[in-house]
Amino acid sequence: MGFLRALLGRSKPPEPDLDRLFALPSAAVTLRAASGLRPMGTASVAFRAVEGRAFADVRREVTELLDAGEGPPVDQVADEYGYTWLVLRGDPDDPAGIGSLVTDVHAVNSTLEEAGFGPSLLCSLVAFQGEDGRRVALVYLYKRGTFYPFAPLGGQRRDTALELQVAAAVEGDLLLEKDKARWFPVYGAPGL
Repeated sequence: MGFLRALLGRSKPPEPDLDRLFALPSAAVTLRAASGLRPMGTASVAFRAVEGRAFADVRREVTELLDAGEGPPVDQVADEYGYTWLVLRGDPDDPAGIGSLVTDVHAVNSTLEEAGFGPSLLCSLVAFQGEDGRRVALVYLYKRGTFYPFAPLGGQRRDTALELQVAAAVEGDLLLEKDKARWFPVYGAPGL
């Protein structure tokens, strides 16, 4: 099958690799040095809720696991497209804060994946903000195993120049999505 893909010019998309999330703390250091963007102390995981008791039990288990820590409770928000967002919060001034958020994001994703609900996962994001108020998220696409930046401007507009600047800054730290058509906007994403 690999020969046929090569012959037709098709490539196999990257596989999900949740351990890539652990590159976010080093990307945060790079981003702060290159662009002055600092973690906001929020992260989100988006997934399509599935009907049934098994999924409800897993969602309750994930929420209880995250709420058991010393941090603030996890918020659940449903968006207009039918996705559920788990919003995680941490201390933006804590140097270890982004590491804790990434660990929690990884726990949510891997718990859903291990329970067989990996296909329901859409993306995860960690939010950053500059001193000038600009915001950007580093978005992890679960099904592609890649990252891309998303910088909302308000309404249904995005700051593509900032997105390209952020991508250039973190390309040595994160596996970036090469197909920019897949850099879909997550307008109104909770936590951003």
